[in-house]
Amino acid sequence: MSRAEYRIRALSLWNGAISIEPLKGGLSNESFLVSDANGRHVVRFGKDFPFHHVFRDRELMTARAAAEAGFAPRIEFAEPGVMVSAFIGAKTYGAEDVRANRLRIARLMRDFHTIMPSHVSGAGFMFWVFHVNRDYARTLVEGKSRMVDRLPGFLALNDALEAAQQPLPIVFGHNDLLPANFLDDGEKLWLIDFEYAGFNTAMFDLAGAASNAEMTSDESEGLLAEYFGRKPDGDLRRSHASMQCASLLREALWSMVSELHLSAPGADYVAYTAENLARLEAALETYQSTYGKLLP
Repeated sequence: MSRAEYRIRALSLWNGAISIEPLKGGLSNESFLVSDANGRHVVRFGKDFPFHHVFRDRELMTARAAAEAGFAPRIEFAEPGVMVSAFIGAKTYGAEDVRANRLRIARLMRDFHTIMPSHVSGAGFMFWVFHVNRDYARTLVEGKSRMVDRLPGFLALNDALEAAQQPLPIVFGHNDLLPANFLDDGEKLWLIDFEYAGFNTAMFDLAGAASNAEMTSDESEGLLAEYFGRKPDGDLRRSHASMQCASLLREALWSMVSELHLSAPGADYVAYTAENLARLEAALETYQSTYGKLLP
């Protein structure tokens, strides 16, 4: 019996015999599908990752708030290092699903951003991607990352992308809108995984959803129009395009930091770094062909 299975069986909430099945896809946490006499449940293991600004007490608070507000599955049990939520018989999205459902996703994001501040509690957490990227660079220097020589260029790009942003109101964002964090039960969209949730500009979620699903410019335009209720103007388009680059830069730096500090089953952080750097390069080429050079 593995350590994870032993710990799952020792939890106090089960009714009768249980079956345990690992869930695939996590890049930093282990999750399992557990069935008992009461139904099916998702068990998620995770500890604090200060190098990623991830703290489980804040994640648990947000998951409970999101469930209360109707955006996420109900939290059934929690203790340090483990969280159990109700299993939803829903489809986990891939990139093509996000693109096909981009208008529904825009409405979900608008509702999440508007409603969640009334449900979250405790000290407010700010997720500002440009600060996160600068802090990742410090972590990579301290850890003697293999990518240290490239950090000055990444930081200069980060500053230029920050300067290209259009000021927007602060909302409460999910801040990690990978396709697999959307669930669709056929009637309703759900969100999961709130490790990075916090106050932010709406543009980061809009850009993250678009860049992670590799939306075309026309698809991104539709996402923005649905979210804001109007056709985006040039400044909004530019802000969105630059934030997509910032989102991809953050994902690449996240992976570089993970190379130093994480080891999740099946995760290849070196390959994930390369994948996101390639996507960043393509996004920058698109941005600069439209809006001009970011750096001298």
